Amino acid sequence: MRGASSRPVPSNTAIRGSAAPQFQEAIDRFGRLFDGGRGGGALAVYQHGRRVVDVWTGCADAAGTVAWEENTAALSYSTSKGVTSTVLHVLAERGLVDYRAPVAEYWPEFGANGKAGITVAEAMSHRAGLSRIGVFARSADELADHQLIEERLAAAASDRFRGFPAYHAISYGTIIAGIARAVTGKSMGELYRTELAEPLGVDGLHLGAPGPDARTTVAVTHGSTTPFGIPQADMVIRLASRTLVPGAGFLRSIYTEGIDRLAHGADPAILRGELPGANGIFTARSLAAVYNAIATESPLFSRKRVRAMARLQSVLPDRNLLLPMGWRLGYHSMPVAGARNAFGHIGFVGSGGWADPASGLAVGFVHNWAPEALLLPRDQFVLFGLLAAIVRGAGAEAGDPVDLPVAV
Repeated sequence: MRGASSRPVPSNTAIRGSAAPQFQEAIDRFGRLFDGGRGGGALAVYQHGRRVVDVWTGCADAAGTVAWEENTAALSYSTSKGVTSTVLHVLAERGLVDYRAPVAEYWPEFGANGKAGITVAEAMSHRAGLSRIGVFARSADELADHQLIEERLAAAASDRFRGFPAYHAISYGTIIAGIARAVTGKSMGELYRTELAEPLGVDGLHLGAPGPDARTTVAVTHGSTTPFGIPQADMVIRLASRTLVPGAGFLRSIYTEGIDRLAHGADPAILRGELPGANGIFTARSLAAVYNAIATESPLFSRKRVRAMARLQSVLPDRNLLLPMGWRLGYHSMPVAGARNAFGHIGFVGSGGWADPASGLAVGFVHNWAPEALLLPRDQFVLFGLLAAIVRGAGAEAGDPVDLPVAV
C-alpha cells in the first residue's frame, strides 16, 4: 500500500483547493467536521458538468503529522457499493445485463438452492435474502478471497428475507461483482479501471490498495484506537448478532470471526484483495466524477438509463437497517432537503457520493476520521448540514471557483 506523503500538516490547518463563492457555507461546514484535530478529508462538487468545489484539509495519518493532499484517498467502506453498482449499469447500458433477467441467466451457478428466480433488480435492491455474511465467510481472512465468497454465495440458499429489502452490508458487492465477472470475465477491481477510471480520466478509484503505478496515496485512519469504537468489539458484535434486539439483522450482515480487526491498524487487512461492497479507496474528486457521469449528459449513460437507475424498487423499511432507505438500483435515497430525487451511497462514518440529475449536482466526500462511537450526533448534525449547504449553494448565482486556502 502506498501511504500518505510525508508533507507536514501546516501549523494553522487550512482548507486548500478551490471553490465557487456560493459554496462558502458548505466549505465552512466541511471544515467544522475536522476541527479539534479530527483527521482530514476532501470534498468535490460538480454542477452541470463543471467542478465547482475541490477542497481538502487536515491530516492523512494517525499521528496528525502528515498533511492531506489533493491526491489523498481514503478507505470509504459502503461508499464502494455505489461505485460497484455504477460499473454494472455501464454494462447494462452496453446491453450485457438486463435488470429484469434472473441473475442465473448470466451466472448459472447462482441459481442453486432455489435462487433461479432472483433477478438482477432484486439483487441490486438488497432483496436476494443473502445478507448474513457469516454463512459465506467463516472468518474475516476469507473475505479477501472474493472468488471463494462468490462461489459460496452462488451455492447458498436464500434466507427468510428473500424478496424484502434487507441490507446486504458485505455480500452485496460480491453478488454484483459475480454478475459482472460472468458477463465480462473480469474482476470488479479491473472493471473499476476499464469502465470508470479510464473513461473518466481519473486516478483515485481503487478496490483495495492502489497499485504501484497509481498517483493515489492512502490516508491512515485517525481517531479511535478501538475497532468500531467498541471495547472487545468482536465479542460484543458476535453476541449482539445472536439476539432479537433491533439492529441485530445489521450485525448479522457484517459479523464473521475477526471482523473487528479487518479495518484496524496502520496496514489494515481490508486493503488486501477485493471487497466490492466495502473496500473502495477513493479520492473525493474521482468519486464526484463518477456521480457527475450520472447527474449530467455523459458518454457512459443515456438519460433513459439514468431514469432506470434512479427508479425506486421498494418503499418498505429495510429489515436490517430498520429505516426507509428508498433503495434504487444499487443506491439509496439521500436525506437532503431540496434534493428529494438525489441518490447515491453513504459509507461507514459518513464518506459518500451522490447525484441529483434534476439539478445536475454530483458530490464526493471522503475522510479518515474514526470517532470513539460509531457516528456521534454531533457528526450527524454537521454532515447533514454539509449536504444541505451544498444544495443551497447549487441554487445560488453561479460564480467561478477561486483558489483557497481558507483558515478553518
